[in-house]
Amino acid sequence: MTTTQDRTPDAPAPDHLPEERSTGAILLDVLRNNVRQYGMLIALALIVLLFQIWTDGTLLLPNNVSNLVQQNSYILILAIGMMVVIIAGHIDLSVGSLVAFVGAIAAVMMVDYNLPWVVALVLSLAIGAVAGAWQGFWIAYVGIPSFIVTLAGMLLFRGATQIVLEGQSVAPFPGGFQQIAQGFIPEMGPYTQYHNPTLVLGLLAVVALVVQQVRDRRRQRAHELPVLPPALFGAKCAAMAAAVVVVTLTLASYHGVPVVLLILCGLVLVLGYVMRNAVIGRHIYALGGNKAAAKLSGVRDKRVTFLVFVNMGVLAALAGCVYAARLNAATPQAGLMFELEAIAAAFIGGASMRGGVGTVVGAVIGGLVLGVLNNGMSLVGIGTDVQQVIKGLVLLAAVGFDVWNKRRATTT
Repeated sequence: MTTTQDRTPDAPAPDHLPEERSTGAILLDVLRNNVRQYGMLIALALIVLLFQIWTDGTLLLPNNVSNLVQQNSYILILAIGMMVVIIAGHIDLSVGSLVAFVGAIAAVMMVDYNLPWVVALVLSLAIGAVAGAWQGFWIAYVGIPSFIVTLAGMLLFRGATQIVLEGQSVAPFPGGFQQIAQGFIPEMGPYTQYHNPTLVLGLLAVVALVVQQVRDRRRQRAHELPVLPPALFGAKCAAMAAAVVVVTLTLASYHGVPVVLLILCGLVLVLGYVMRNAVIGRHIYALGGNKAAAKLSGVRDKRVTFLVFVNMGVLAALAGCVYAARLNAATPQAGLMFELEAIAAAFIGGASMRGGVGTVVGAVIGGLVLGVLNNGMSLVGIGTDVQQVIKGLVLLAAVGFDVWNKRRATTT
């Protein structure tokens, strides 16, 4: 039997030993918990670097970067909404047809009935909300699976588009409406080599980004979650700020920030905040993660599901207006395959088929991966047939990586 005299006087009791973790262990935990997000960011950076070299610098020319944003804006809008739908544990196959239908309605209102474009835009968004509510009712309150309801919606809205347009294109649109997809924020201030308002917006974005990162770090520490060491956290903030500065200077050296980019940033900020901090955002994650447990916890699953599809309808309507404004015409074939592009962007950006996983920013990253692939392959002369094959392989690799990561997490 050990007595107190047998112990070393200055040896602390084992129960009171502080647990100190190395910087490498903390970094490993953070990377493991965010493997999909960081993985897609790294993949996007590598794809950009590859095509920047392959195109002899054409990819990141200011005019091409602006074109890249405008060309993929409607897919990014759809991807944001689709990410929320998938997080809730559902799917929406109707968004491409709804894009065409709302674009057709907007065109008829402006061209045939001479309504002001602002009024037509507001009414178009309202029509999108009604369409989303229609589908949300059948899914949430009647109990029909979202796959079936939105498949029916895909056929319904595609046929309605043909009826509204009578098989013909409707054009042109007022200049103000075209500016939604084709315009840039106006220049102000003294003449410089750069677009002044873009520089101001870039500076504000850097400040907001750093402040948000600091707040997130404090929140994680308050909940005793693993955080990066100060040096690595500073390096992360510096890298993110540098990326924003590079994009800002690139856009400022052309015509400035596209109007549609401001719309996208607003959507990311608002929906990102809702999904992270608002009660309904937490309910969406809970519903997608475990519906039975969420209902037992008091989540109003029918109401949440209904609102998720209303939101998707509004975003599909917005994407329809942006797409029509970019083409300066409403066509019967608009929106074809848009739903698959949006779904692919969501899964590449970190969504899970089981629901309950994903972020709004992840949807944008996934959409940019597809957009840069499309743009880069077009610049080097790769045909659309090969482009489809490559995008399919990228989607398969992203989902396969998600499955592998889940299995690895289960076994460890």
